[in-house]
This record gives sequence, structure tokens and C-alpha cells, in this order.
Amino acid sequence: MTGLTVADSSKMEDSYLVADGVSLEFASGVRALEGFNLTIRTGDFLSIVGPSGCGKSTFLRLVAGLLKPTSGTVTGGGVDGFAARKRERRIAFVFQQPTLLPWRTVERNVCLPLELRGGWNRQTRGKVAEVLELVGLSEFARAYPHELSGGMQMRASLARALVTDPDLLLLDEPFAALDDITRQRLNSELLSLWERVRFTALFVTHNVGEAVYLSHRVAVMSARPGRLVADHAIPFTFPRQAEIRSTPDFAALVGRVATSLGEASQ
Repeated sequence: MTGLTVADSSKMEDSYLVADGVSLEFASGVRALEGFNLTIRTGDFLSIVGPSGCGKSTFLRLVAGLLKPTSGTVTGGGVDGFAARKRERRIAFVFQQPTLLPWRTVERNVCLPLELRGGWNRQTRGKVAEVLELVGLSEFARAYPHELSGGMQMRASLARALVTDPDLLLLDEPFAALDDITRQRLNSELLSLWERVRFTALFVTHNVGEAVYLSHRVAVMSARPGRLVADHAIPFTFPRQAEIRSTPDFAALVGRVATSLGEASQ
């Protein structure tokens, strides 16, 4: 891994996540990322869109410390992903599938990260109850995953991520398998959670409207090997109401991001 070199050090001061010249080539010879650069300010919600196979999910795994870049660096809160894992820095990951353990209740699924750190006790039980209330699942604490709808399972997955009080929340197409009505409702609920907790969020999606609705910025990646080719600032203020999706300004911005995505796919 190379050292971090950033021309404008002032940008580092309020930045939580910095990817600098990141490239990744797998042992098979596939180049997933090449010269990828991205900076995210503390507390911002940033979405990434790009063609299928461009390296979006791979980048999240680099941020989480699950992969190492071939060259360049990815730092979060001043340390790289592997160091963050060793220091138990609070990074949480929400995958496309809820990945709940079917033999555990919702409560015990949500508690799992805390159990791995120190066991099941009165303090962790209280923290789980707090987070279940936050995502609207208090009444389903003793239910099992098969008793929940797809949207409720994803809420449980979000609760499991939030129970660790993450500084950085990584979300890899968490709503892709849901119907559009459920997806839009969970978009609004996710923003409500962000407004209350103010974690830094990195959200991967194929849905441009979803990206624009949720984010401060939408980053567009090129086809593989992935690199940043466009970065759209989203001017709408928070809190955002669902009705904004039907406005001309929203439609125009979705159109601009979609155009960038189309050009990136060529």
C-alpha cells in the first residue's frame, strides 16, 4: 500500500473517508478499480451508482477492511480499513440480503455484534431495545425472521448495524429486492434514522432516483475498472419529504445523474 498524498490538506480536516488513487487487481487478473478517488465529509450521506460490475461493492469492502487495495489508500477517521478493524472502530455493513440467523429471534439477531464483543447482559439488552424502537420493530423483538416481511427483515438488519453506534454505515443495495412502495418507505425511514444519529453513510445502488432522494452527493463510477467520472451535489435540504420525488427539480436532477451514468456505461 502506498502512502496517502492529498494536495489540499484542508479537505482532510472535515473528511471522514478518503480514497486516494485506489486500484485493485484480483489474483485472476481482473482489474476491479483503477485510480479511484473519493472524499466524504463527516456526517454526509453519499451514494454511488455505476454500471453492473464496475466495482461499487468492491469499494465498500475496501472501506470495511475486508479487502486490501493493490495500490493507493482508503482511510476512515484517519486510519485505513484494516487498522480500523483492529481498533474496533465503529464501521457497520448492511448487505443486499438481510442475512438474519433463522434460529434467532429479532432481538437476538440484533444483539449479535454486541454479544461478540462482550456477551448478553442487561446493558446490551437495553441497547437492543432502544434500536428496535428506533426502527419500529419493538413489537417483533421475539419474532423469528420467517415471521417478518421482507421490509421488516431489512429493518432488523439495519438495527443490527446501528446497535454498535457506527461512525460509518456502509449499505450495499439494501433495498434492491423490495417492491417499489416498500423501498420508498424504507428510504424515508433510513433518512429519519440518519437525521437522528448522523452517522456518515456510503450507499451503493442501481436506482438513480433512490440515490438522489437520499444523498448529499451522488458519485458516478465508470465501467470496470471503476473510477470516479462524475460527482453530483444534491441541493435539496433536509429533512426531505417524499413529495419531493414528484417535483420538476427532482426529475431534472435524476435526469442529469442518469445521463452521467449512461455515459459512464459506454
